[in-house]
Amino acid sequence: MFLVLCCGCRPPLGSASFLLGRAHFLLLVFLKVPVLLGMLGCLSLRGPVSVCGREWESVSVQCHYDSGWETHKKWWCRGAQWASCQILVQTQGSEREESGARVSITDDQRNHSFTVTMQELRQEDTDTYWCAIENPGANLRTQIKVTVAPREAALTVVGSQVSRTTTSRLAASSRPHSRTHYVLLVFLKVPFLLGLVGAVLWLEERQRDPAAQWEEPIYANLSSELLTKDAPV
Repeated sequence: MFLVLCCGCRPPLGSASFLLGRAHFLLLVFLKVPVLLGMLGCLSLRGPVSVCGREWESVSVQCHYDSGWETHKKWWCRGAQWASCQILVQTQGSEREESGARVSITDDQRNHSFTVTMQELRQEDTDTYWCAIENPGANLRTQIKVTVAPREAALTVVGSQVSRTTTSRLAASSRPHSRTHYVLLVFLKVPFLLGLVGAVLWLEERQRDPAAQWEEPIYANLSSELLTKDAPV
């Protein structure tokens, strides 16, 4: 009875409702399901939105994944479009480091993260990259923008840092010099100046002493009397 009713209720193959239902099913399979799986993959795999490095130096990118993906292959892929990105390096499902052309990848399965290191950066390395995990259903992925700054800008930054370091070192070196000058002023120059001032004051007091003023005339009178007595008559 149920089969009869169902067959009787089924719309004809050429009806508009049947075609609309078929189109919705195909849309669900080819568009909505991959989008939902991609959203789940983004939740299971996380990484930075963008990183920046300097020309001829290196930069490291760390991506984290949930438990259960430890033995799956991880890779580093380059290209704005996920469907056509180029795999530069990938693991083999173990923690052994794998290397490619100026790039390496290491999987830390205990901490649920893998690290990609790009070496000897060049300006043409600026591009869109992907952290990805191999999955039979739909690969997990997260998009990362890598920017390489030119060497001139790096030298300018380094030069300003060296200038600030030199200024700070000069300021630090001047502090012991000023402290030494202060100690020398207290223990040598100040007593010398005080002694000099005391000597000047003592000389002024000697000049003002009445007894000292009368000593010279008495000696002069005695000398004149002796000369008078010794002279022949």
